[in-house]
Formats: sequence, C-alpha cells, structure tokens
Amino acid sequence: MTYSSHRNHRQCLAHALMALVLLVPSVDVSAQADSAVNQLNVGINYLAHGEMMRGGLPADDNDEIEDKSNFLLGRFRLNVGYVRQGLEARAVIQNKNVWGTDGSQALKLYEGWVKMTAKNGLFGQIGRIALSYDDERIIGTNDFAMASLSHDVLRVGYEGHGHQLHAILAYNQNASHVYKDTYYQDGDQFYKNMQTIWYHYDLPRVPLGVSLLFMNVGVQSGEQGSTYNPPSTEYQRLYGTYLKYQPKFATLEASAYKQDGRVVSPKHKGSAKLDTWMASVKATVTPSDNYGFVLGYDYLSGDDYVPVSYGGLGMVQHKVFKGFSPLFGSRAKFYGIMDYFYESAYINGFTPGLQNAFVGASGKPIPKMSCSATYHYLAVATNLTDLDRTLGHSVELEASYRFSEVLNLTVAYTWMYGTETMDRLKQSNGSKSAQWGWFSLVLSPKLFTTKF
Repeated sequence: MTYSSHRNHRQCLAHALMALVLLVPSVDVSAQADSAVNQLNVGINYLAHGEMMRGGLPADDNDEIEDKSNFLLGRFRLNVGYVRQGLEARAVIQNKNVWGTDGSQALKLYEGWVKMTAKNGLFGQIGRIALSYDDERIIGTNDFAMASLSHDVLRVGYEGHGHQLHAILAYNQNASHVYKDTYYQDGDQFYKNMQTIWYHYDLPRVPLGVSLLFMNVGVQSGEQGSTYNPPSTEYQRLYGTYLKYQPKFATLEASAYKQDGRVVSPKHKGSAKLDTWMASVKATVTPSDNYGFVLGYDYLSGDDYVPVSYGGLGMVQHKVFKGFSPLFGSRAKFYGIMDYFYESAYINGFTPGLQNAFVGASGKPIPKMSCSATYHYLAVATNLTDLDRTLGHSVELEASYRFSEVLNLTVAYTWMYGTETMDRLKQSNGSKSAQWGWFSLVLSPKLFTTKF
C-alpha cells in the first residue's frame, strides 16, 4: 500500500472520529460533569375500551339486523424512562387482549430505545420507536387501533434555531440468518426497508410552520424459492409538504403528497406501477376556550375502472394503481373514526379513492368536560359505471370527562348511512349502514420519579 493510501485512510479515520466527537456528548468534559445526576421515571398506562356495533343490511325483508360486534378490550403499558445529561432511554412493555381471551401471547415490547443528544443540537436514536410527525396523516402512532404503531429504526438528526431535520433508516428481517436469503414477510411492519427524511422549519415572528417529507419504502415481492415469481424488493416513494398557520383564535392546516414507484399486491405477491396523490385543507376556529368550529376537505386519488359488480374481478386489469395509501398514518383521525376505507380494504384490492368533506363543533359545557359533533360527507374520487360517487354520510358524537390529571373517560356514538355505492364497492351486506358506540377509560399515573 502506498504512502498516499495510508494518508488517505488516516484522514478518513480522523474525519470519522471528529464526527463522533460532535455527536456523542459523553466526550464533552462539561457534559460529563453535569451528567452525574440520573433520573428514573416509572409509570403505567391502562386503557379499558368497549365497543358495541349494530348495523348492516338484512339478508331479506323479513330478517332482523343482527349485532355485529360487542367486546371489551384491555391494554396495559409499563413505562420506564431514564434521563441524564445528553442521554435518554425508554422502554414500554405492552399487553393487549380482548376480555375473556388468553392474553399470554399478547406481551410485547412496544417501545425500547436509547437516544444521545449533543449540545450543538445533533442527536442519534436507535431502537423500537413510536414515530409521530406533523398531523400524523402519513406517520403516526394510530393509537385508536389499541396496539398502536412502532418501528425498529435508526434516527439521526439536528434540532435547533427553528430547524428540525430527521433521517430515519429501517431494515426488517424475520430472523438473524447469515447464510440464508433475506426474504421478509408477516412481520410487525409490512415493509422490508425504509428511508425517510423529514424537515420542519418554524418561521420567526410568523405563526407558520412548514414541513417537507420524503419516504422510500421497500416491500418484498414475489415468492420465496420460486423461479416463476422470484423474490425481489419493490420501492414506492412518497414526498410532500404539510403547512400549519396559527393566527389568533384559529388554526389553518394544509397538506399535499405524491406517491410513485411500484406497489406490491399482498395476495398475489406481484407488483405494478404506482401513481397517486392526495391533498387536504382544514380550518379550526376557537373564538373562546369554551367552544370552537372545524371545517375541512380531504381528497385521495383512486383507481380507474374499479369493479362494482358482485362476485369477483371479472376482466378488470390495472397497469397503474392510482389509489393513495396513507402508509403509517393515524387513519381513524381523518376519514371518520369508523374508517371504512383504509383500515378495511375493498374486497377486490382496488380503491376508488376518497373525498371527505367535514364540518364540526366542539364545546365545554361544564368544567373538565369537552364535547364534539362532526358530520362527514363521503364520496369516491373516481368515476364509477352506473353508480353515484356518494358513499354515504357519517355523524360522530363524542364526550370526554377528565376526573383528574391521570384519569379520563371518553364515550362516543357514530351513525353511518351508506348508499348503494358503499354496498356494491364493499360487496358485503354488513357494510351499508351501521351504528357504533364505544367508550375508552384511560388511567395513566406516574408511579415514582427518583434522582441518583
């Protein structure tokens, strides 16, 4: 090896060590002096959730509509957090099960990560993390789904002076095989690998925040060991922006995202070209702390030539899929809390997209209580043969009462009236209309905090 090669290697090593010094706070003498104080926090979070649904279409005119869903669910979380100068760690153990079922297999690590932060704003975080960005439309915890979302990732970035820049990397595997292939399926997350960049800037002296998001998600296609349909990784990209403007007594939000690349069919393990987009606007007005109003509209693109007849795909083929996917978003937060459209897929695997126009009001009739009522007009985004675009109408009523800082009760009722379009697209006699009531009781005390 030549002298110049040795010099280049030494220079690379020096640069790497310099970058490590900048990132890792433990090499800072002052940080070491301050880091003698350690703080340990332990708390619990218990959620009791019950649902009662009644709805659907009878099999014939003489049949009564039957109850579709009645159950109680419990979710318990043990939260342990550790903090010292420049260092954080968190572990959340979760157990979730429907009352009356065997919950022995429901114990899992919901979060488990360590994070190091430097005084100059650089940070590095690794482990299982509950990711949440902007309004959670694309990346959120989806906490209403009870199990919630978390990701095994490496996250590095910078935060300071109004700027936030995060880079997220994930690589998923079913087992730690060294000599076997790396085909991935049936994991906690549907993707094989993911790369995300998120940037946010708060404008000085203006109540405006701007976010930019880029994601590249790799999903396994093909079949393991198949020569006819060999395994591969197909990539879809998402990029867009989220804006939030907060003048006095109001909040204005807008977002727009585009998807391209290729989408994988979970059923057939094949892939096709992807070309989708979505846009949304929302205005929240709060003239007083005791009441407010909301108005908004969402548009999510849909596939052309969606089959609407009962009983199968027929001769419909799609070379390009145009149905937008919210990916890791908190979906029940946006498209009606029943979320007929993205939590539960259409029977043929295609989506006609969605238009969601909504209006609502909220108020506090008494101290510690908040109430809201929201109306959704729901329609598809694409033309349908011999069917109207209107999917239906939804009315949501919700009330919450905070007994204390650690105990809160929420009760809600939703009424959905679906049209023939809803019935034909879902191709299920139980999906046209429904009534749904639910409650959630949340107890989240801190058990103790200690310093040593």
